[in-house]
Amino acid sequence: MLSLSQETEALAKRLAEAQNLSIEDAVRQALEERARVTGVSSKQSHRRRMSVEDMLALGAEMAAMPLLDTRTPREIMDDLNAL
Repeated sequence: MLSLSQETEALAKRLAEAQNLSIEDAVRQALEERARVTGVSSKQSHRRRMSVEDMLALGAEMAAMPLLDTRTPREIMDDLNAL
């Protein structure tokens, strides 16, 4: 069992709540991502298939992002084609 500071435990709880995960799952995912980025992951580089819940969560996360370009898709394409 790990002994964590109150600050670290509070951060883990906030992360878990934000992702609607258990604290253990949130910490595991954060550690796995960090291990992958730093190259110390024990997992092979294969990707796992996203579950329906994962896809819906990703969609909700993307929908919550601010809209940075208010042009219509047609206006964007026209601007790209004008280059």
